[in-house]
Amino acid sequence: AVYAANDGTASGAIAALRAADVSPFPIVTGQDAELTALQRIVSGDQYMTVYKAIREQATIAADVATELAAGERPTGDTTVDGIPSTLLTPVAVTVKDIASTVVADGFWTVEDICTPPYAEACAAAGLE
Repeated sequence: AVYAANDGTASGAIAALRAADVSPFPIVTGQDAELTALQRIVSGDQYMTVYKAIREQATIAADVATELAAGERPTGDTTVDGIPSTLLTPVAVTVKDIASTVVADGFWTVEDICTPPYAEACAAAGLE
């Protein structure tokens, strides 16, 4: 298996594994829910990616910025090394979860993911 720190690294690992004709092909994971990673997931080259809901992150960041601009000390659900923090739950996205995660959140659309080269794989995955 390849546990990559992000989807870009996963892409490079997949390219190297394909070039070396590795068989059986290992499970490859990434992070960031990049469009190309979702296409690799649909096509079966990448097993999963980690998605962090961008709207929730942005809303919390805006709240913290507003507190700081007002001279207030930001708050959080917890503290990390004495710093108020809000830790969001990352979501594993596999071919079975694409519609209920990144598509449902409006992060990517089915049209974004299911371009002509991926149309058949998308149909097989129920993304139409």
